[in-house]
Amino acid sequence: MPKHIGIVGCSAEGAALCYRTICTEGAAHLGAHGHPEVSMHTHSLAAYVACLDRGDLAGVGDLMLSSAAKLQAAGADFLICPDNTIHQAMDRVRPRSPLPWLHIAEVVAAEASARGFRRLGLTGTRWLVESDVYPTALRRYGIDCVIPQPHERAQLGAIIMSELVNGIFDPASVAQFQTVIARLKDEERCDAVVLGCTEIPLIIHDGNASLPTLDSTRLLARAALSQALAA
Repeated sequence: MPKHIGIVGCSAEGAALCYRTICTEGAAHLGAHGHPEVSMHTHSLAAYVACLDRGDLAGVGDLMLSSAAKLQAAGADFLICPDNTIHQAMDRVRPRSPLPWLHIAEVVAAEASARGFRRLGLTGTRWLVESDVYPTALRRYGIDCVIPQPHERAQLGAIIMSELVNGIFDPASVAQFQTVIARLKDEERCDAVVLGCTEIPLIIHDGNASLPTLDSTRLLARAALSQALAA
C-alpha cells in the first residue's frame, strides 16, 4: 500500500494546488482515479502571518508541529508543507517532529541540479527571498541564488499576500512578475527562476515566463508521490 501523505497547509490556494496535483497525478502510477491516502491540516493563515510579522520563527515552528501531531494521529507516514516561506522554521521543526518531512527547497534544488541550471532567480514573499531557505539548499549543489531588487520584492510580495493567496489573478500582476523575471534573465544572467511561493504557479509557468520555471508546488507534490510509492 502507498504511504499516507500528511500535508501541513498554510495558505489555501497553494495547499489546494499541491493536494490536487497529488490526487490527479497519482493516477499515472495507481490507475484511474488512484492516489495515495492524503490528510491535511491547516492553522489559520493569519496565525502564521502574525508570527512572521514579528519575526517569531519559534511560533511558526510551533504551529507546524501542532499540525504534525494532528496528522500523525490521522495516520500520516510523512509530511510536506506546500508553503515556502514557513520553511524558515524547518530547522526548528525537524528535530522535534513526530514524523519525517520532505523539504520544498531541497526538492527544488535537486531538480535544478538535475536539469543543469547554475544560476537561479528567486521569486516569492519578502520573508522568503530575504531568508536562507533557498541559498542554503542551492549551495549544496553549487548553484547561485539571485533575489529581486528591494522594490521588486515589495511589489511581488504585495501581489502574493493581497491577491494570490485570496485567489485573485490580475493580468497586471502577471505582467509585473513577467517583468521581474525578464530582468533576472537579462541583467542578472539567471538561467531559470524558482516560483518560490506556492501560489505563483497559478499565474506564471513556462508558457508565459522568459526563463524556465521551477514550480515548487508541483515539484513537492511529485516528490511526495514518489515517497509514498517507494518500497
